[in-house]
Amino acid sequence: MELFDLVYLAAGAGALLAAALPRLLADRAFSMPLVFLGAGMLLFALPLGLPQPDPVAYRPWVEHLSEGVVIVSLMGAGLSLNRPIGWRRWATTWRLLAIAMPLTVLGVAALAYGALGWPLAAALLLGAVLAPTDPVLASDVQVGEPTDDASDEDEVRFGLTSEAGLNDGLAFPLVYAAIALAVAGGGAGWVADWALQELLAKIAIGVVAGLVVGRVLGLLFFGVRRDPLRLSEHAEGFVALAATFLAYGVTEVAHGYGFIAVFVTACTIRAAERDHGYHQILHSFIDQVERLLVAWLLLLVGGALVTGALGEFRWSALLVAAGLVFVVRPLAGVISLVGGRTGWRERVVISFFGIRGIGSVYYLSYALGAATFGVPEGQLWTVVTSAIVLSVVVHGVTATPVMTRLDLLRRALVERRAAREPAMRPAPADRS
Repeated sequence: MELFDLVYLAAGAGALLAAALPRLLADRAFSMPLVFLGAGMLLFALPLGLPQPDPVAYRPWVEHLSEGVVIVSLMGAGLSLNRPIGWRRWATTWRLLAIAMPLTVLGVAALAYGALGWPLAAALLLGAVLAPTDPVLASDVQVGEPTDDASDEDEVRFGLTSEAGLNDGLAFPLVYAAIALAVAGGGAGWVADWALQELLAKIAIGVVAGLVVGRVLGLLFFGVRRDPLRLSEHAEGFVALAATFLAYGVTEVAHGYGFIAVFVTACTIRAAERDHGYHQILHSFIDQVERLLVAWLLLLVGGALVTGALGEFRWSALLVAAGLVFVVRPLAGVISLVGGRTGWRERVVISFFGIRGIGSVYYLSYALGAATFGVPEGQLWTVVTSAIVLSVVVHGVTATPVMTRLDLLRRALVERRAAREPAMRPAPADRS
């Protein structure tokens, strides 16, 4: 049997499952990523002669495949948000980005430095790689399709979606800091250049490029008077891919952060004509592409687990992963949301569901192509993959029941408030 025949067979089966599973698993405590992770483990455990999916040997392929998955998911996240951008409206998001994310980096770096004995550059890299939450694997706790009601997004789903949309790009300066520290071999001579270029300039370029590309595309979609040029009249969903690649490519050529630009582009397109049904067409197409890419990538992750591609398993890696999932992220999230607009239940749920995934795969493969960190690459991959797998299992099993319970409590609260309102209104005066 030819290898590529098996590849086509696996790719076709994965695509079919990606189409069927969201409906089959709806309202069940079992997520689609968990199914594909298990399927990958089973597939590569069979004596089929499949090559070992080694992320070290195939690092450039891993980098670009994961990069494509992330930018597609960022476009989907931006298009799905109904709430206009604003300082107060997005207060939960800003708190998660400005407080929870740096605290997560520090917490994970401290675990790697103390528990694993890694050098400072490697510990910082691990913190930066595992800091961003994932827009790819978090669909069960994110907002759904675009609607014309800006007030129908609950704070939990909105906060997790908007956070995931932005922190994938904001993790890049931290990854660059780890690379600079590793290259410098100690000292702080790199800090000024890093702050000016990686922290300020590239973020600014990403935001500006996203706004410009989004406004131009928004005009092309909705503002052009001639029907043949007004793309929203043709209901072609693949245009969402054009917007994704254009925003990312333009920004990367301009030496900015393309991840930020893609999400900002999506939000800007949405703002151009917020109530138009074309947004649902764009989002639906992107969602289908994302599911397909995620299916294939998770099959490979599952294969890497069972074929020994990550090297010898270490319990210390699982300890750090568990520390992130159960302690560092929840604690950082709760601290960041104290005094905000969320209630205590919402705070706990947002803080717990800091899902790790494909963005971490991309950042690690990118960093390992730029510098060496004094730690065997297999060990870095083992810790990161352990965190991803643990997140897929724990969050995949708990997301549906937790969100269902939270929705029921929210509806009950709304009904109680509605029942109290008539009783609180004064009776009309008798005018007879």
